[in-house]
Amino acid sequence: MLSKILSASHFGLEPNLIEVEVNVFSKGFPGFNIIGLPNKSIEEAKERVKTAILNSDIEFPNQKIVVNLAPADIPKEGSLYDLPIAIGILASMGLVKLPIEKSFFYGELSLDGNLRHTKGVFLLGLAAKQKGIKSVFVPGESANEASVLSGIDVYPVKSLSELIAHLNGIKKIEKLKHTIHSSRYTDHEVVEFDFAEIIGQESAKRAMTIAAAGGHNIFLVGTPGAGKTMLARATAGILPPLNEEEALEVTKIYSVSGLIPAGEGLVRTRPFRTAHHTTSLIGLIGGGTNPHPGEISLAHNGVLFLDEFPEFSRGTLEALRQPLEDRKVSITRIAGSVNFPASFMLIAAANPCPCGYLGDLKRECKCTPRMVMNYQSRLSGPLMDRIDLHINVPSVDVNKLMNTKDSKNQKIQDSKQIREQVVKARNIQNKRFKGLPVYTNANMRNKHIKEFCNITKEANLLLKQAVNAYNLSARTYFRIIKVSQTIADLAESKIIEQNHVAEALQYRVRNE
Repeated sequence: MLSKILSASHFGLEPNLIEVEVNVFSKGFPGFNIIGLPNKSIEEAKERVKTAILNSDIEFPNQKIVVNLAPADIPKEGSLYDLPIAIGILASMGLVKLPIEKSFFYGELSLDGNLRHTKGVFLLGLAAKQKGIKSVFVPGESANEASVLSGIDVYPVKSLSELIAHLNGIKKIEKLKHTIHSSRYTDHEVVEFDFAEIIGQESAKRAMTIAAAGGHNIFLVGTPGAGKTMLARATAGILPPLNEEEALEVTKIYSVSGLIPAGEGLVRTRPFRTAHHTTSLIGLIGGGTNPHPGEISLAHNGVLFLDEFPEFSRGTLEALRQPLEDRKVSITRIAGSVNFPASFMLIAAANPCPCGYLGDLKRECKCTPRMVMNYQSRLSGPLMDRIDLHINVPSVDVNKLMNTKDSKNQKIQDSKQIREQVVKARNIQNKRFKGLPVYTNANMRNKHIKEFCNITKEANLLLKQAVNAYNLSARTYFRIIKVSQTIADLAESKIIEQNHVAEALQYRVRNE
């Protein structure tokens, strides 16, 4: 008897409808074959499904079983087909009644017949909405991912036995209500560092505030131990929460990557990702046979922190250029091309030279001019041109470190206070770009700058003089305007004034 069960797979972030055809023959030699371009993990599903059915007190048929994953020209991978294969076998044996309406079945089976947390359930829910499929049966630990989407019935399944009882009308499974479940995966309520802990570096703190408020890329250069890493990691505590559209985009990426923990749903706080300088090109940008998101996509709508920036391989760094400009990354394989969103705020940190003490007032640099030149040349001009703020982070004087009494009397802003400023600036931007696929000033295109950025004549004149004096590129010109707009937003000014442009210029032309 032939049974057809609907499921879904994904290529990149795009869901594909998969029809699991199961035929149990009474003729021929007993066997269990899966066809339709399955990979090794799907081949292993035969043993998982067989054992799960036996441990659900159902006799496994000693007959010839053929499972076809259609369409056969799409490569399949993962353990998500366990449940549809098992239901297809049971339906072919006449042991379960399939729903009248079209339904999705999705999930990995354990050997005892229970369903495990399975990645990609959020994409399954999106596929159900696109294809007009009303009901989805998914593992109970993953069901919250799909329940954030309205218009579909999500049934959390704990075990194969429970699903059989539901389909046969013995005991119904209660469907989940449509609710927005917040994920704690990127929750930064308890941050690693607070800005109040960082002594000195007021200029760098101000620059980090501007970068967080407008989503701008920032480059920190300073001697070892000056506080570059602390500044970068403290930024996690001043990021605003994701809005509804941003949260759905991030959840989509984290679901397909399997990074949403069991029982969690919508990702509500901004990602903060770090990558070691030994990270491969595919690990950073994304890729693979069936392309998966890299760190730049996992940092979408959040922050990507790259410490020891010049230590990354030249090819890996140069691969960042296009995503920094286009806010997405395109990966092409034989099976097709996929686009992953990659709109992230880059925080890069580096020493000024191999020994780290070039320009330091107290310690002598031991590097030769050639060593310094070779070290700094690892960062190409086109790459650095895409970074909005360039900040020097000098070493802090020991007297300031030890003078705790004076530091208590000073008005030092903590992360909570800075975050309030950032949130206010982001709210202004949300109103400005309402209805547009733009969330921050850094995302603006040139046409948006002409439409939204109101610059005074004095500010325009100063900008023109700086462009001519420092021979700045067209890209730099527009990026300075974006940073100036963010500074104006922090000051709650409706126009970009001369002092806003002057501050933006000092973060950009000091190293020109």
